[in-house]
Amino acid sequence: MPSHTSDNARQRQEAIDRAHAIYDSGRLLDDLARRLSFRTESQNEAQAAALHAYLTEEIAPTLSRLGFTSRIVANSAVERAPFLIAERIEDPALPTVLTYGHGDVVRGYDDQWRASLAPWRVTVQKDRWYGRGSADNKGQHSINFAALGAVLQARRGKLGYNVKVIFEMGEEIGSPGLDEICAAEREALSADVFIASDGPRVSAERPTVFLGSRGGVNFDLTVDLREGAHHSGNWGGVLRNPAIVLAHAIASLVDHRGAIVVDGLRPPPISDAVRHALSDIELGGDENAPAIDPEWGEPGLTPTERVIAWNSLEVLAFKAGNPDAPVNAIPPVARATCQLRFVVGTDSARAAEHLSAHLARHGFADVQVSVTRTAAATRLDPEDPWVDWVLSSIATTSGKKPALLPNLGGTVPNDVFADTLGLPTLWVPHSYPACSQHAPNEHLLGSVAREALGLMAGIWWDLGEDAHRIAALRSARGTHVAHVCASATASAAAASFAAAALSH
Repeated sequence: MPSHTSDNARQRQEAIDRAHAIYDSGRLLDDLARRLSFRTESQNEAQAAALHAYLTEEIAPTLSRLGFTSRIVANSAVERAPFLIAERIEDPALPTVLTYGHGDVVRGYDDQWRASLAPWRVTVQKDRWYGRGSADNKGQHSINFAALGAVLQARRGKLGYNVKVIFEMGEEIGSPGLDEICAAEREALSADVFIASDGPRVSAERPTVFLGSRGGVNFDLTVDLREGAHHSGNWGGVLRNPAIVLAHAIASLVDHRGAIVVDGLRPPPISDAVRHALSDIELGGDENAPAIDPEWGEPGLTPTERVIAWNSLEVLAFKAGNPDAPVNAIPPVARATCQLRFVVGTDSARAAEHLSAHLARHGFADVQVSVTRTAAATRLDPEDPWVDWVLSSIATTSGKKPALLPNLGGTVPNDVFADTLGLPTLWVPHSYPACSQHAPNEHLLGSVAREALGLMAGIWWDLGEDAHRIAALRSARGTHVAHVCASATASAAAASFAAAALSH
């Protein structure tokens, strides 16, 4: 846990107060308004200039004011989505933290926002700060950089550790090139711990830490039966309809309540340790959160366990014929875009093999399986010393017991940092589940932003006191970055945290 003497506690509080003042003065809102004005849609090739400008005109100058040197690195995978690598080295012998952010956003969908709102400007309505990227991820990295600046001021310009940054502009298109850049720049990005922010808290009121993320396999199912469409009156009843075939094929993958029935795509049983970690976490409940369907998904699990500790198979899109202008014809082709979200321990590398074999056994040999994208599942061992440390730091600052998620239900490029760079990974999100991320009316909560500034100031401060000790403890224990099924000792970590929280 973080170590605090009375004098240190006073100085720590000064750093937190400085961070809160950034919110109270309007500086954070000004920073966010300026950053949201960059139309950084990474899916839109026409916005290549904006993607580059966000790094050169916004992030690099911000980091320069904090004492970083930075460089832009080209992305050979997708030219329009460059990277920025920066470092602030006080002494090579000091511990080092690596942090991350992404400046790209999904499409703005400008005409779908509520009246008086727009994606490329900040609109404040009560506690909500509306704008594309306010929650994902411009608001979150703005908070982290601002809090770091507050700690630098409180520490009179010396953090007591080094900071490195990897910043990308292609996260919303699957982070193309990120793994290759991190592998090539492994020495430049070497560190003792990774700390960053993305995704939502479990609720607006409860600070959260997650240690990895579910992985994802995107795949297409296609039934291509013949050339051209044929009149449904003349041929209906004697020609197989690919849409009907495909609908039955999908129904063979999941049961009537959405539980996966393909044995190779199901995860290992949930350990007692993971169940314990999730036992006091409630899914949903925030304003605007969708109503949970209590009977949907794997039976015998809580809603939280279904999202965090289990696998789900979803149909993202389904097309046959022309849905916008249907005609009286049997279509020749039907296609569905599907997605498997999975936890550590799933045989995801053989997903296509498992799907094809299952479909063949059920008489759907005509269904073609094509995997289009994969992302690995990761999970840091909850017993890692960094986990108890960050939970205790947040508890000290907030007076709240933070939620510990073994992994996020969604997917972030954590495998790059955990596997390619070999780092223990801590994510401290500043959004909340009902933020309309990726949808019209995306927003950040001002109250969460203010609290997050304080939490991150506490974390940045505590690194200066404890990074060397925690790194040494981790080394002495022989701790490795174990992206396992959290099967061993999460309960011990939770007990350690509970004792630490009670002592503050």
